[in-house]
Amino acid sequence: MAQTGGVTRLRARSVDDDPRQGARARRLFEAAVERLFVPSTVLLELEWVLRSRYEFDKSTVLGALNALLETREREFQDEPAIERALSFHRQNAADFADCLHAGQCGSARRVPMVTFDRTASRIPGVELLTP
Repeated sequence: MAQTGGVTRLRARSVDDDPRQGARARRLFEAAVERLFVPSTVLLELEWVLRSRYEFDKSTVLGALNALLETREREFQDEPAIERALSFHRQNAADFADCLHAGQCGSARRVPMVTFDRTASRIPGVELLTP
Protein backbone atom coordinates (compact mmCIF):
# COMPACT_ATOMS: atom_id res chain seq x y z
CA MET A 1 0.00 0.00 0.00
CA ALA A 2 1.31 3.47 -0.87
CA GLN A 3 2.12 5.70 2.03
CA THR A 4 -0.11 8.75 2.42
CA GLY A 5 1.57 12.13 2.24
CA GLY A 6 0.38 15.01 4.36
CA VAL A 7 -0.27 18.47 3.08
CA THR A 8 -0.48 21.69 5.01
CA ARG A 9 -4.12 22.22 4.21
CA LEU A 10 -4.99 18.90 5.91
CA ARG A 11 -2.93 19.71 8.96
CA ALA A 12 -4.18 23.29 9.22
CA ARG A 13 -7.80 22.27 8.61
CA SER A 14 -7.64 19.90 11.53
CA VAL A 15 -7.32 23.04 13.67
CA ASP A 16 -10.97 23.81 12.74
CA ASP A 17 -10.66 26.73 10.36
CA ASP A 18 -13.44 25.06 8.37
CA PRO A 19 -15.56 22.66 10.47
CA ARG A 20 -16.33 20.23 7.59
CA GLN A 21 -12.75 20.10 6.35
CA GLY A 22 -11.48 19.90 9.94
CA ALA A 23 -13.68 16.89 10.66
CA ARG A 24 -12.57 15.18 7.44
CA ALA A 25 -8.89 15.84 8.16
CA ARG A 26 -9.22 14.48 11.71
CA ARG A 27 -10.92 11.32 10.37
CA LEU A 28 -8.04 10.85 7.94
CA PHE A 29 -5.47 11.13 10.73
CA GLU A 30 -7.45 8.82 13.04
CA ALA A 31 -8.05 6.17 10.36
CA ALA A 32 -4.51 6.06 9.01
CA VAL A 33 -3.29 2.48 9.00
CA GLU A 34 0.22 3.54 8.10
CA ARG A 35 2.27 6.50 9.20
CA LEU A 36 1.45 9.72 7.44
CA PHE A 37 4.53 11.05 5.62
CA VAL A 38 5.12 14.76 6.20
CA PRO A 39 7.54 16.54 3.85
CA SER A 40 9.64 19.23 5.53
CA THR A 41 8.03 21.83 3.26
CA VAL A 42 4.68 21.04 4.89
CA LEU A 43 6.09 22.09 8.27
CA LEU A 44 7.45 25.24 6.67
CA GLU A 45 3.98 26.08 5.38
CA LEU A 46 2.28 25.02 8.60
CA GLU A 47 4.52 27.33 10.63
CA TRP A 48 3.52 30.20 8.34
CA VAL A 49 -0.21 29.35 8.61
CA LEU A 50 -0.11 29.13 12.40
CA ARG A 51 1.86 32.36 12.71
CA SER A 52 0.11 34.49 10.09
CA ARG A 53 -3.43 33.10 9.82
CA TYR A 54 -4.00 32.09 13.43
CA GLU A 55 -1.61 34.71 14.90
CA PHE A 56 0.09 32.19 17.19
CA ASP A 57 3.19 33.53 18.90
CA LYS A 58 6.58 31.91 18.37
CA SER A 59 6.41 29.87 21.58
CA THR A 60 2.99 28.43 20.67
CA VAL A 61 4.11 27.58 17.13
CA LEU A 62 7.24 25.86 18.46
CA GLY A 63 5.11 23.90 20.93
CA ALA A 64 2.74 22.78 18.17
CA LEU A 65 5.54 21.71 15.84
CA ASN A 66 7.35 19.88 18.64
CA ALA A 67 4.13 18.08 19.56
CA LEU A 68 3.73 16.96 15.94
CA LEU A 69 7.27 15.57 15.90
CA GLU A 70 6.52 13.51 18.98
CA THR A 71 3.60 11.66 17.40
CA ARG A 72 4.18 8.13 16.18
CA GLU A 73 1.52 8.37 13.49
CA ARG A 74 3.66 10.66 11.35
CA GLU A 75 6.97 10.19 9.59
CA PHE A 76 8.86 13.40 8.90
CA GLN A 77 11.21 13.97 6.02
CA ASP A 78 14.68 14.54 7.45
CA GLU A 79 13.52 14.64 11.06
CA PRO A 80 17.01 15.44 12.43
CA ALA A 81 17.09 18.57 10.25
CA ILE A 82 13.65 19.58 11.52
CA GLU A 83 14.70 19.05 15.14
CA ARG A 84 17.80 21.14 14.48
CA ALA A 85 15.66 23.85 12.85
CA LEU A 86 13.31 23.99 15.83
CA SER A 87 16.27 24.32 18.17
CA PHE A 88 17.76 27.12 16.04
CA HIS A 89 14.41 28.90 15.90
CA ARG A 90 13.97 28.62 19.67
CA GLN A 91 17.40 30.18 20.25
CA ASN A 92 17.45 32.84 17.49
CA ALA A 93 15.39 35.67 16.05
CA ALA A 94 15.76 34.16 12.56
CA ASP A 95 12.69 33.10 10.62
CA PHE A 96 11.71 29.45 10.82
CA ALA A 97 12.34 29.12 7.08
CA ASP A 98 15.97 30.19 7.52
CA CYS A 99 16.32 27.84 10.48
CA LEU A 100 14.93 24.96 8.41
CA HIS A 101 17.30 25.75 5.54
CA ALA A 102 20.23 25.78 7.98
CA GLY A 103 19.03 22.54 9.58
CA GLN A 104 18.82 20.83 6.21
CA CYS A 105 22.24 22.10 5.13
CA GLY A 106 23.71 20.79 8.39
CA SER A 107 21.94 17.46 8.01
CA ALA A 108 23.37 17.15 4.49
CA ARG A 109 26.80 18.17 5.82
CA ARG A 110 26.78 21.14 3.46
CA VAL A 111 27.94 23.94 5.71
CA PRO A 112 28.32 26.75 5.95
CA MET A 113 25.03 27.89 4.52
CA VAL A 114 25.59 31.38 3.16
CA THR A 115 23.17 34.29 3.31
CA PHE A 116 22.88 38.05 2.96
CA ASP A 117 20.43 38.07 5.90
CA ARG A 118 22.17 39.35 9.05
CA THR A 119 19.65 37.75 11.37
CA ALA A 120 19.91 34.36 9.67
CA SER A 121 23.71 34.58 9.82
CA ARG A 122 23.48 34.22 13.60
CA ILE A 123 22.26 30.63 13.22
CA PRO A 124 25.06 28.12 13.88
CA GLY A 125 26.51 26.91 10.57
CA VAL A 126 25.39 30.00 8.65
CA GLU A 127 27.79 32.56 7.26
CA LEU A 128 27.02 36.16 6.29
CA LEU A 129 27.94 37.21 2.77
CA THR A 130 28.81 40.84 2.31
CA PRO A 131 28.10 42.65 -0.94
